[in-house]
Amino acid sequence: MHAGATYAVDSASLALALAAGASRAGEWVGFAGCTDFGAEAAAELGIELARTVLVPDPGEHWLEVTAALVDVLRVVVLRAPAAVDERTAGILDSRLRTRSSVLVVHGDWPRAEARLSLEESVWTGPSSGTGQLTERRARVVVRRGARPPQRADLAWPGVRRADTSTQDLRRVSPMGAW
Repeated sequence: MHAGATYAVDSASLALALAAGASRAGEWVGFAGCTDFGAEAAAELGIELARTVLVPDPGEHWLEVTAALVDVLRVVVLRAPAAVDERTAGILDSRLRTRSSVLVVHGDWPRAEARLSLEESVWTGPSSGTGQLTERRARVVVRRGARPPQRADLAWPGVRRADTSTQDLRRVSPMGAW
C-alpha cells in the first residue's frame, strides 16, 4: 500500500488482513467505526493488539476521530457511518498525504486509490467436519481507476496460526511488501 492513499475494501476480513501487514511490521494500527471488531480474529491474523487503537463507535464525530488517528498511526481502518461526499474525502486525503498514513475503508469511498474485493474464498481444515480451520485462501480483485482489474491470491492463517511469517503473507499479497 502507498503512504498517503485510501483503499476501499468490501469485507472486514480483507480490511483486517491489510492492517495486519503493517502491525506485523511493527506499526501501530487503528480501527474507527468497526463495531464488530473481533480482537481474537485480529490477533490470529497477526495484529498486535498492544499496538492497536480501537474506537468502535465514534458516532457523529467519526471524521474528527479518524483524522486524529491518521495523525498518529500508520494505518487506519474506517467503517464510515454513512455515504461520504467528495469534500469530506478530500479533507482526509490531504491529511493522509501530509502524515504519510494509509486509510483502509470498509465500504465505498469517493477517492479510493484502489478498490479491493474478495472474488473467491476457500477454507481448509478438517475433512471430517470436526476440528479447526487451518487456512483461508481467497482471490482478491484489485481495481484502480480505468485500468483492467488485477487478481491475486491471498492466504490468511486459520485458528491458532498467528505464527505465520510476514514473508509468507507478503508473497501472496496483492499489495506487495510493506
